[in-house]
Amino acid sequence: MTRLMFLKFGITWFSLCFSMCCVGQIGNADRNIIVVANIDVAGIVLSKQQVKSLFMGSSVGYNFDVATLPPSSLVRVNFNTLIIGLTEDRIQSFWAQMRFTGRKTQPKQITSVESLLEYVKSTPGAVTYLPASITLPDNLKILYTTVSL
Repeated sequence: MTRLMFLKFGITWFSLCFSMCCVGQIGNADRNIIVVANIDVAGIVLSKQQVKSLFMGSSVGYNFDVATLPPSSLVRVNFNTLIIGLTEDRIQSFWAQMRFTGRKTQPKQITSVESLLEYVKSTPGAVTYLPASITLPDNLKILYTTVSL
């Protein structure tokens, strides 16, 4: 029994150290998120609460077409952590309830950052989150950023 406990402890410790090592290699610049939209109106700025509401299916006064990355994306994990404040399991549970009751529609998921950028760039009214380090085309406007100015 003692060897089994030691083995479990060792595996847990290794996993923790490995994740800390990997997370440690991701700098703050790579963790920062921007929320961008393909809109003609200049000067729209959203608060963190408005961004959270928008991506959780609520209206924020604009008719946006919301698009997200799949749950396996590190950018999505960062967005959920920094903006939404919920784990992916909690978010999926929320959307399951919304689908069941017919109250809200989950944002469309696009498989990669590159495809997501292309979608937003070519779809008027589209909005999404992206890594802050990405180069944006001229027609996209930043609505929110986690980068400290």
